[in-house]
Amino acid sequence: MAHFTYSRLSHLLRIFANKQSILRTGTEIKPGPACCVQLTRCHRSVDSKALQERQKQQMAKGLPKQKPITGVKQVIVVASGKGGVGKSTTAVNLALGLMANDPLKSVGLLDVDVYGPSIPKLMNLKGNPELSDNNLMIPLTNYGVPCMSMGFLVDEVAPIVWRGLMVMSALEKLLRQVDWGTLDYLVVDMPPGTGDVQLSISQNIPVSGAVIVSTPQDIALLDARRGAEMFKKVNVPVLGLVQNMSVFQCPKCNHQTHIFGSDGARQLADTLGVKLLGDIPLHLNIREMSDQGKPVVVSSPDSPEAEAYKKVASAVVQRLEEVNT
Repeated sequence: MAHFTYSRLSHLLRIFANKQSILRTGTEIKPGPACCVQLTRCHRSVDSKALQERQKQQMAKGLPKQKPITGVKQVIVVASGKGGVGKSTTAVNLALGLMANDPLKSVGLLDVDVYGPSIPKLMNLKGNPELSDNNLMIPLTNYGVPCMSMGFLVDEVAPIVWRGLMVMSALEKLLRQVDWGTLDYLVVDMPPGTGDVQLSISQNIPVSGAVIVSTPQDIALLDARRGAEMFKKVNVPVLGLVQNMSVFQCPKCNHQTHIFGSDGARQLADTLGVKLLGDIPLHLNIREMSDQGKPVVVSSPDSPEAEAYKKVASAVVQRLEEVNT
């Protein structure tokens, strides 16, 4: 029976190949083997699209349902493709800038960089969180900002040598077992890169928008672009880019030097079709105050560098309003 079916099919194809046919569009199909090739390509294209649609449906079924963090209105993630570009310092001063611009807003700070938590140092916080009556961790607070970090749960100098499953378990605790009270904004300091933590957060909680931090240097911009593209793939709005360490001004002669290049992040923002949220200078005061656990927005609120962070915070709020409308 199989041999008969194959023979009949071959016979029909030979007859079809020797005849001219006209497509519905009115264009002629050339007789001969070329017709068969076109039909094969057409079938392959249809099959490929159907396969992609089925895969998309299967992946959607396998994804966890997003569940909001109790008491939190909007989540802002601060990310970078590469480490060492000032992401955590930007996250801290962004949170403080949001409060400085509007004291009526409540802002929290969550550090999910499990392997290298920086928030305890930057916010001058130590100790273990206490537990509420509901057995939830109570964030540690400084400068009016409640903070939670893996750095509060492990020894300050202990290396966190964990495999992926342990990291995911710790992340789940940081997301679901913290009593934030009521927050208008939760600023999340993400680890560098585009790995499991970024995907888990994007898939498990509704993220209002992502802020990408980069220096103007080409090598940093390459990874920043990967980070922005990743958030687009998981349907997280990219609020814009922050160009950190954009210019150095000599404290003695006031001469300005673009140590890491000029306007690289601005050009990348134009390429990606997103907004440049602001420029943060490479300034000694930012580094010194960060090391002392006194972020520049609260330690030098009237300085030009503090104003730069406040402008970024204003741009973030504006972009959130645009995204939500």
